[in-house]
Amino acid sequence: MVKEDKNKSNNYIKEQKEIYSKILESGNRRYFFDIKETNLGDYFLSITESKKFFLKSGRQIFKKHKIFLYKDDFKDFKKILCEMIDYVFKKKIKIKKNKEEKEKKKETIKVKEINKKKKKKLIKNK
Repeated sequence: MVKEDKNKSNNYIKEQKEIYSKILESGNRRYFFDIKETNLGDYFLSITESKKFFLKSGRQIFKKHKIFLYKDDFKDFKKILCEMIDYVFKKKIKIKKNKEEKEKKKETIKVKEINKKKKKKLIKNK
């Protein structure tokens, strides 16, 4: 796909050829991942977040944010992105384990209290 940059003079046309694209839809957001090629034949990644908003009139609009990532930075970007994702998953797993342990402790305490009450009733009935 060829895009023309209308802000530039007529002698200069900015060409970006789309090579490969994927879309991630999540709620009212869409993420567009596009591999594009520059005039010099280099590839870069364009990531666009598009978020749907509704105006008071009921009309919907989309706000877009873009990131351009050039191949020289792919390796470092991937390393940091993977590190950040791993961090979140590890934290979530710890939090989930802690919650599960707390729930088990509560259940154990409840069972012990029920058993104590049953013992007291048995003793009173004797």
